[in-house]
Formats: sequence, C-alpha cells, structure tokens
Amino acid sequence: MTKPIVVIVCPKEFRFTDTAATVETPFLTDVADLRTVWLDFNAPIPEEVLAAHAIILWHGPKLEAPILARMKQCRAIIRNGVGFDTVDIAAAAQAGIAVCNVPDYGTEEVADHAIALTLALYRQLFPLDAEAKRLGWKIETAAKMRRLSTQTFGILGLGRIGTAAALRAKAMGFRTIFFDPYVPSGTHKAIGVERVSSLEELLRRADTLSVHCPLTAETRGIIGAQEIALMKPGSYVVNTARGDIVQKAPVFAALRSGHLAGAGLDVVEAEPLRTAEEAATPNLIVTCHAAFCSPEGMIEMRSTSAKIARAAVLGEAVWNRVN
Repeated sequence: MTKPIVVIVCPKEFRFTDTAATVETPFLTDVADLRTVWLDFNAPIPEEVLAAHAIILWHGPKLEAPILARMKQCRAIIRNGVGFDTVDIAAAAQAGIAVCNVPDYGTEEVADHAIALTLALYRQLFPLDAEAKRLGWKIETAAKMRRLSTQTFGILGLGRIGTAAALRAKAMGFRTIFFDPYVPSGTHKAIGVERVSSLEELLRRADTLSVHCPLTAETRGIIGAQEIALMKPGSYVVNTARGDIVQKAPVFAALRSGHLAGAGLDVVEAEPLRTAEEAATPNLIVTCHAAFCSPEGMIEMRSTSAKIARAAVLGEAVWNRVN
C-alpha cells in the first residue's frame, strides 16, 4: 500500500543542511513517505507539495487561499516555529486543513534573549566594550547605567514566552508589569507580577517595553509613533516577537532624538535592516532573528512538528492547532 506523503518545505535561502531529515525520519519513516522540497520564497508551489498529506513548513513560502484549495489530500500544515502568519488559517480551515504550530520549543531561549538584550542596554555592555577596546577606561556611559530594582519591566503579551520573561525579570529585581487582554483573571497572582488594564498604562509606566505577543491583524504595527511618544523619556524597547508588531521608523527616530535611550531588537519590520543609515542608528542593538536558536531548541521544534505530522497522517487528533 502506498504511504501518505509528508513534505518538509524549506526556502532555499534558509540554510537547512540536514538533507536527510535525521530528526524527523524516526517519527515518520514507518508511516509516511518523507520528502524535503527547497523553494525560492516566491516560487510556484510544486505538485509534490500540493499532493502531500501533511506539510512541515519552515519560514515561508506563503500558503494562501488559492494554493490551499488545491491541496485536496492535505490533513495538516505544521509551522516549524511559533508564528503562523505565512498561512491563511481561515482558508485552510475552509479547506479542511488543520494548521498547527510549535509554540513552546524556544520558550527558554527567547525569554533569555529578551533579558540579555535588556541587560546589555541597562549595563551599556556594547559601549563599554568599544571603549575598552579603544584602550580607554573613562566609563563614559556611566550615567546611562541603572539599578534594575528601580526600573519597571513592562511586558506586552503574557503567553508562554512572556511569562518566562516575566519570571526572569522579576528574579533580576525589576518591578514587573504586563498587559494582555486575553489571559485569564488571576494570572498575575499566580506568577507574582502586576497586571495593568490598558496598553496606554503599560507604555506610560514601563522603563522597558518587552514585546511578546503574536503577530496578528490586531497587533501588526501596534507600537508606532503615538505609542512610543507615550513612553517615558529615556526608556527602552525590546522586541523578540515579530518585527511587524513594532514600526521601525518611529523607533529609529526616537533613538536619534534621544526620546528612547536604546532598543534591543531581535526582529525588525521588513527584516533585515535595509540601509547603512538604519544600521547606524544610535543606541540600537540588533540580532539576526536568532532569539530562538539553540541546538536543543531546534531538535525539540523539529521533533514536535514530526510528531504532529505523524498524528495527522494516521488520522489521529493533532495538537497546537491555531485554526
């Protein structure tokens, strides 16, 4: 009997070097024909993918309604990662396709990265490193270094990663607050942080805004010029969620004017940075959408995706469904 087809779809520009799919194979080899397809981001979706019974999708390409309608055998699309904005989840549901993600694989790594960016800003690590390497020892940035226990760490989005970041910030001595209209009442009591009632209150009170919400129609561009203007002079913005949640032009403008004392961005709108002028923005730390990275996290992510794909082709209930 012919086995169902599971296809790993990976963009060519993403350096996925495990051509043998050694992580996924043990979970799928006995129940499916496992294949890997490399695509240019905007390339047409080949028949091999359209015929799949389950798809494990790396970053891109976009799977929109016309494509999803042609996937007559597909039971599940599993996004290798947290975000699922490259899939039209409503159209997938209409086509009878479950869309799943892996929301917990990089929880520790992303929370750690958010705190690392925050500490680098507060303790002025990069300016101090540059001064020391110029053979200087004046500590020219001393006035910008702050005691953490005097500062308020504000979290936008208290999901898995936001909660992990909150607990880390609390342990570091920050006063920790959050805004998230979707978490149950009493969550703040369970983890011992303060809940605020509005985004405006969060922005006005936070010395550091740390973004941990998903990218949705509601959150796209939610932090723009008006929101940044509400923040305290000399405050910080940290984003380890999705670049399009925070509008980069007003952030960069606020860094140049001095309204923001710094920003730590693992993700940027329309990433990567596009110009030398953007890269030269003062008091800006940028990392390469790498907050999730660790060998352990990648294995966990890929294993989970493979397990969900296995359940899908066996006709069993899938989990982490977002549609």
